[in-house]
Amino acid sequence: MLATLTRYYGRLVALLSARLPESLLLLFVRVVLAGIFWRSGRTKVDEGSWISVSDSARTLFGEDPFNKVPLLPPDMAAYLTTYAEHILPALLVLGLFTRLSALALLGMTLVIQLFVFPDAWWPVHSLWVALELVLIVRGGGGLSIDALFAGRRA
Repeated sequence: MLATLTRYYGRLVALLSARLPESLLLLFVRVVLAGIFWRSGRTKVDEGSWISVSDSARTLFGEDPFNKVPLLPPDMAAYLTTYAEHILPALLVLGLFTRLSALALLGMTLVIQLFVFPDAWWPVHSLWVALELVLIVRGGGGLSIDALFAGRRA
């Protein structure tokens, strides 16, 4: 009985560990993480524009708690954040430079955690970090442009 259950469990693990399920999982992780940052970026642009940083976003970065980000003037932080929240999610959805994009988002998440919203580690930022780390470690998966480039190099 135990040997039969172990054999079935082994088959199930092998099925779930195959390339297609992992590629689908990594695609899902990429889209979910991209959605989080994309939606945040869209709140910082003028309505009806593609990526024109709004006055309210520039004002936001000059107010508490946003003005506690070190080394960057508030106006520059507003522009850099808005552009990063559009470019990096787009790269994630495409699966292009996935590890680098996830690493940049991890940096943003840590800055937000340390300087802007220090009380948001559990449950919000810890989940973002988990998604980012999955992509940093595993990459974009088989359903990504990164995989196409890797296939050409091989």
